[in-house]
Amino acid sequence: MNKKKIINDPVYGFINIPTDLVFDLMEHPYFQRLRYIKQLGMTHLVYPGALHTRFHHALGAMHLMQLAVKTLCDKGHNITAEEEESVMIAILLHDIGHGPFSHALEKHIVQGIDHEDISTLLMNKLNERFGGFLDMAIEIFNDTYPKKFLYQLVSSQLDMDRLDYLNRDSFYTGVSEGIISSERIIKMLNVVDDAIVVEEKGIYSIEKFLVARRLMYWQVYLHKTVTSGEQMLGKILQRARLLSLQGHELFSTTALKHFLQKNISKEQFINEDHHIETFTCLDDTDIMAAVKVWIGHPDKVLSKLCQSFIQRRLYQVDITNTKPDAVRVDELRQKAMKFYNVSFEDAGYFVFTDVISNNAYKVGDANIKILMKGGAIKDITTASDNSNLEALAKTVEKYIFCYTKDLI
Repeated sequence: MNKKKIINDPVYGFINIPTDLVFDLMEHPYFQRLRYIKQLGMTHLVYPGALHTRFHHALGAMHLMQLAVKTLCDKGHNITAEEEESVMIAILLHDIGHGPFSHALEKHIVQGIDHEDISTLLMNKLNERFGGFLDMAIEIFNDTYPKKFLYQLVSSQLDMDRLDYLNRDSFYTGVSEGIISSERIIKMLNVVDDAIVVEEKGIYSIEKFLVARRLMYWQVYLHKTVTSGEQMLGKILQRARLLSLQGHELFSTTALKHFLQKNISKEQFINEDHHIETFTCLDDTDIMAAVKVWIGHPDKVLSKLCQSFIQRRLYQVDITNTKPDAVRVDELRQKAMKFYNVSFEDAGYFVFTDVISNNAYKVGDANIKILMKGGAIKDITTASDNSNLEALAKTVEKYIFCYTKDLI
């Protein structure tokens, strides 16, 4: 069987599958599951085209990794064929641990373990099944491989993950502010002292990359309606789990039921094999099928939330720089008690506050380094004459006040 396939990608054109091992990993059910997990969760509620999957994104990131490795080899850096294959596998599998609607799931269903930990677990399981051929890829992914710059290509503030998802998410949402010159940035990459640097002539492309990242967060990832949808799904899963733990019968697939009905610690998830195997059976369809059926559940809180979610009658979300007025929050919660005929505690599903944050660039966290023409290396915030970059390096935290529109 010929495994050197070509895939037609709407963002980059043709993507080559470079080796037989990469093809076999893509064919594995763990990876195929990513076809059924949307990359942007609730974003299609605002941008209807945002229905691309984590499968798309993983292939795109692998394609950019191929370009990055070629660029560095052309500049005289020694990357062996095994290292090239391994770093491509590391980026291909970097999101394999994501669950459906990942952030809501991590917070309310699979608690205490994040998708990076699950990705490592799944890579280790794949390594067993593929006879140890993923050893080097796992070392690169976990930053234990001697050539540290390979890890930076997989996970850093200027990695192939970010270079792909900004352009891909821009393409599918139609939000042009996120478009970046990923190929130009890759052409400007180099390695000095075992660290990725960007040659000085690429500095404006990096400035654009950081600004695009900030704009995409506020305009797409943290858009108030996207936030509203994610918060509502989170409350649905929180309520469903509470009811399940109390012994109430809820429709769910076998995989979803496993996590609704149990409190599973991180240690149990890591050490008891059946948890991770059950997790690999979860995708978006498990969640959406359950939510549709729960509309008819006798619990009025769960039923109301599910009906509102399916019909896109989402929370009103007020985003502010200061904490919402506690008196107004309490007044609306009291109003929700009467309107829905629920307890004060249950009214918290209809009226609540939370915090969101946007961090385009973290100074000190694997900085983006610029290689100046004289050989000096500077952080992007000091190398650039764009004063706005210093502002981008600050975490912007905002408060959200969510309440159902019935209460307005």
